Amino acid sequence: MSTYIYGITATSHPGLPEGVSGIGDPPLPVRVLREGELAALVSDAPEGLRPKRRELLAHQNVLSEAGAAGCVLPMRFGSVAPDDDAVTGVLAERAEHYGERLRALDGRVEYNVKANHVEDAVLHHVMAGNPEIRALAESNRKAGGGSYEQKIQLGEMVAAAVKAKEAEDAGALERLLEPAADAVSVGPESTGWLANVSYLVKREAAAEFLEAVEQARKDLPHLEVRLNGPLPPYSFVEPGPAEPAGTAAGGADAGAG
Repeated sequence: MSTYIYGITATSHPGLPEGVSGIGDPPLPVRVLREGELAALVSDAPEGLRPKRRELLAHQNVLSEAGAAGCVLPMRFGSVAPDDDAVTGVLAERAEHYGERLRALDGRVEYNVKANHVEDAVLHHVMAGNPEIRALAESNRKAGGGSYEQKIQLGEMVAAAVKAKEAEDAGALERLLEPAADAVSVGPESTGWLANVSYLVKREAAAEFLEAVEQARKDLPHLEVRLNGPLPPYSFVEPGPAEPAGTAAGGADAGAG
């Protein structure tokens, strides 16, 4: 049977949750695979695993149980290796990398921040800051709406200005939040979000980071800012000793699946 991987930690971790229920129906027991100074939290991998709410929560619960007592490198949901030997083989092969990541992420959590424009507010900003757009809009208004070509021209100008404003505001938001974090990981672009950024934050500095988010909301009122966290540091697992945290987005797959 294939082996499902929840996370990687040190064998010195004081509270490895061996026997805790994991994914599957009925829930499968979590066990600990040890290799040198590293340990992997695993269970059997059920057939036909799907990212259903129950399974996602079970995956998260194992990480929460382990993370409450010490640093754990979280694997993305669905990380599966052919068998236990494949997992311990990767632990041995990447021991230096995972050891470095455990030291770098110890005592830290991830906050994900997504931002979007409030449509009416950003249109007001665009019109107020662009005399050419204002002049064309006024000309069209006086002409009863303007010609088809003029309407297209105005629409294209507004769209370009909004796009430029998105880039400007994404940079402004990141500059406001970055000082309160240890590292930054820019996530993949997704429809509807002008910013999708994860921040690595010391647990004891979480209040400072949350204050920075609230300040950003006040300074950029034309943005809708959504905060998710604290989370296990999924976005900071992969960078190794030669690659600073925050230079690559996405969690590890343990190299085994």
